[in-house]
Amino acid sequence: MTAARPDPPPDPETAARGRSATPAPSATSAREVRFPDGTLVRASALGDREANAAWRDHGLYLDARWAPTWPATVVDWPDLGLPVDDRAATAAIVDAFERARRGANVEVGCFAGRGRTGTVLACLAVLAGVGADEAVAWVRHRLPGAVESSAQEAWVRGFAARVTPRDAAPQSGQ
Repeated sequence: MTAARPDPPPDPETAARGRSATPAPSATSAREVRFPDGTLVRASALGDREANAAWRDHGLYLDARWAPTWPATVVDWPDLGLPVDDRAATAAIVDAFERARRGANVEVGCFAGRGRTGTVLACLAVLAGVGADEAVAWVRHRLPGAVESSAQEAWVRGFAARVTPRDAAPQSGQ
């Protein structure tokens, strides 16, 4: 049995935002993604799964194999495909963005942490003010291989048509 690792101290930038630090990404694919408006989320693959990680406040998972035992939303979204229920997926993405924008530590993940996760990250970028036509490229610059199909690219544009950055709750003080 291995001993639990303590959470690292917050870095100065994270501390200045009043957020707890997330652990360093694993050697697989977990990474923090900071959007142009300052909103921060962690993108993860199933192999990065850390049950009951103290840093995580909420998860948005696009693969039922995550089987979260922590506060989370699981969206029915087949690998390489599109969400089964557009309305539910859109609501879950907006909710995750609002949580992260308010300072919660939010994790987004699918099996490999690329296609479905990248698609959600592109939608989060739209909510953060990135244009619909630029959102996929913006995410791919930060997460190579993100958004794996032309159907997923089109879903991001459809998401942008259904919502606007105003759909996310404004940060306090704005």
